Amino acid sequence: MFVDRKNELKTLESEYNAKDFRFTVLYGRRRVGKTTLLKEYIKNKPALYFLVTLESKAIVLERLQMIVADYFNDDFLRNITLKDIKQLFEYIATKPLEKKLIIIIDEFQYLSKTDKSIPSQFQYIVDEILKSKNIHLILCGSIISMMYEQTLSYNSPLYGRRTSAIKLEALKFEYIKEFFPNKSQIELIELYAVLYGVPKYLEMFVKGKDIFAMIEKNILSSSSYLYDEPRYILQNEVNEPITYFTILETIASGEHKLGNIASRLGKNVQNISSFIAKLIELDVIYKDVPITEENPAKSKKGLYFIKDNFFRFWFYYVLRFKSQLEIGNTEYVLKKLKENFSGFVAKTYEDLAIEYTMRHYELLKCGRWWNKDTEIDIVGVASDFLIVGECKYSNKKVGTDIVEALQDKAKKIELKLPIKKYMLFSKSGFADNLLEIAKNNDAIILINGLG
Repeated sequence: MFVDRKNELKTLESEYNAKDFRFTVLYGRRRVGKTTLLKEYIKNKPALYFLVTLESKAIVLERLQMIVADYFNDDFLRNITLKDIKQLFEYIATKPLEKKLIIIIDEFQYLSKTDKSIPSQFQYIVDEILKSKNIHLILCGSIISMMYEQTLSYNSPLYGRRTSAIKLEALKFEYIKEFFPNKSQIELIELYAVLYGVPKYLEMFVKGKDIFAMIEKNILSSSSYLYDEPRYILQNEVNEPITYFTILETIASGEHKLGNIASRLGKNVQNISSFIAKLIELDVIYKDVPITEENPAKSKKGLYFIKDNFFRFWFYYVLRFKSQLEIGNTEYVLKKLKENFSGFVAKTYEDLAIEYTMRHYELLKCGRWWNKDTEIDIVGVASDFLIVGECKYSNKKVGTDIVEALQDKAKKIELKLPIKKYMLFSKSGFADNLLEIAKNNDAIILINGLG
């Protein structure tokens, strides 16, 4: 399925319509839909697409050579031996092109594994061979750290030569319904909490009716596609994967303070700071600070959370119970999963409620707030007012006690701005007494699900 990606397609089309040579770097984690985006882009356009495999330099070059020879229907090219990839691009540069030719090198980072001089060769290809040609070169890759190092970092020979760069992110929640048009909003929230917005993962759940049955089939089974997915992703990105895995399992289990994470690893904060920085760089985790902090980067109140919902699910339920899953005891893990699934989904529900609030009100910023003894799920800050909110993802209806508690907690917020709205988000609706109060008080907003 091809869903959303309007902005990314607009960028690519703009590059295609430019009259000069264009060079795009496209990168993002595995399964996020990079190849699907490229296939959509090159529809009805002249294009050469090559997927790099982890084989010898000679084999990779020969395969690319055959693709180019087939495109130009050139027997001479098929039967000569090339010494490097520059020669192939020199050949392409001799061809008259009526329309812009798109050349895509997918999984580009593997080229450098076969030949360390590849970034320098592509510097020459971009600067000298293709600079005046009607070509759109796209280098695409899924190992984020390697793609950045080889194409975008200051130390890369290709630094400053791209005309565009696209970091492809997971799909936003609003697009999940296109995969599951018959699912309820609550079902969509639960799917998003497990699978995030990764198209490949979502497609695997499309034909299933029961989320727990699909989790058992596609994630918990030791022979399933997603059983070891985060392990494969991280092992390609980092050295010392054991330390990274322990940090992520610690965060997934509910420990978010840096000092406490370090203690769980038997290390001091300085020993794990580089690992934390790397995970943030890879977009696996993020640092959250109270939304009222004036200088978030320097705040000492930071808490660390896993950004990717699927990683959070995997580290909490798969890695944690790996010994049971390895012997096929999925029933035990499913039982544990069902016991606390609402608690697991609650964090995702809060994230989505924050996004909802930000969309529906003119706010400068919106997020969580806390101090030593108080937490508020949602605080929206405008220039002259605040919005505060609470989220309850449970099978119990929300009553007046929750709004009263929210009103008390809101008094502790240090910003001296009037509170305009009290927002309550509930999975299971609201008690009659609260509904009655809200009828006569337009400052209290009740939202079932996500509205």
